[in-house]
Amino acid sequence: MTQKANKPGVIYSIFKAYLRFIHDKVYYKKTYSINPENIPDNGTPLLIVSNHQNCLNDPLGVLFTFRDRKPNFITRADVFALHPIANKFLRSIGLLPAFRLNYEGAEALGKNQETFKVTERELANGRTIMMYPEAGHQDKRWLGDFSMAYLKLAFEAAEMDDFNTEIFILPSCNHYSNYFRLQEQFMVKFGTPISLKPYYELYKTKPRTAQRQVNALVREQIKSLMLNIEDLDNYSSIDYIRTSFGKEYAKNNGKNPEYLPDMLVSDKELCGKLDKLHNEDTQSAEKIYRLADEVKEEVAKMGIDSNTLAKKVSGIKSAAKLLVAILLLPLYIFSLWPSIFMYSIATCVYRKASKDVMFFGTFIYAINALFLIPLFSLAVFLITYYSTGLWWAGAIHVAIIPALCIFAWKYTAFVQSTAKELRWLAGCGSEKGRKLKEKYNALRKMIIK
Repeated sequence: MTQKANKPGVIYSIFKAYLRFIHDKVYYKKTYSINPENIPDNGTPLLIVSNHQNCLNDPLGVLFTFRDRKPNFITRADVFALHPIANKFLRSIGLLPAFRLNYEGAEALGKNQETFKVTERELANGRTIMMYPEAGHQDKRWLGDFSMAYLKLAFEAAEMDDFNTEIFILPSCNHYSNYFRLQEQFMVKFGTPISLKPYYELYKTKPRTAQRQVNALVREQIKSLMLNIEDLDNYSSIDYIRTSFGKEYAKNNGKNPEYLPDMLVSDKELCGKLDKLHNEDTQSAEKIYRLADEVKEEVAKMGIDSNTLAKKVSGIKSAAKLLVAILLLPLYIFSLWPSIFMYSIATCVYRKASKDVMFFGTFIYAINALFLIPLFSLAVFLITYYSTGLWWAGAIHVAIIPALCIFAWKYTAFVQSTAKELRWLAGCGSEKGRKLKEKYNALRKMIIK
């Protein structure tokens, strides 16, 4: 970390462009950067803070927002211990370890001193730093408690320069249409920068008071930016309602259900209404939640999902989809080389290395981007070249690997959706099916008014 490194070099920029392509075009269907105009100019001492829910995917989303600078990220130290290669990769893209009392133990806290002192100096020199004040990731869409370490670092950076440098805190949030599936949507949304300068005098006499006041402003901004479901006792019910009826609710309220920023606004409104109902009429809210739990359980038992119930399923449409799946089967088989191997190997590594489900996306992306895509691209080129004797055939095959991976994933999702429709067609006429549909319609009427 040096001031000279604030602007990315050529090698870093090429490597980052490759990672961005895999991130923006292959891993995700669509990515959004909302309010980038709120980001202060490069060279401004800037500490970005955010909610944290999806491990490596969170800092990557911010990293790819910037094209004119090389930010550094301070994140949980345990991810650096997964593997020596992971350690080198994370450091190469600007991540630095922070050791935590509740995870690495008191004896490891001393290791933070070097990281924080260097970071403080670089922040004062105009670098962009990012931290996650929750000091760990959540596994749900809610905001955890904040550690004050990020403000300790920011104020100490100002103190290094005798409070002559104006340091800014920029609240932000990450939001995902789905944490675990490929070809979903992702967005990073920036709030309004908060200057620490007005708090310098207070900090000199009452440092904790100054930190608490700034922390309250930062936390309130992040809460307002993200989807924060605070009712954890009923989280599963609320989230099922959101995912089952959220798109219809958004459409009925003038929002585009295919545009993630609109869906975030709509989901916040829907969850806010449920929360308000729970506070004002607990009995009615609990009735909705119980019904949602019943529908969720029965849907799972039938091997379908709420999207299947929402559709107007017919035998002719399902048969047509089945025919399309059969016609596309040869292309799907062709697309499995090498996509099935890349996905399966990364999944296997994840299962052996981590039991934390929120690391799944990290492993799928990182293992493929760093190792499997380059390795299998070379293998595809060589096999195609030696099979055909045409170097350009090998080059074309390599060039379409991303498209083949996307097709394989979407074909699999299409077949799974068709299979659920067929299961529902087979069971909708039964007494169990009719009762499930009645419960679903009753729940829908409570939500969509």
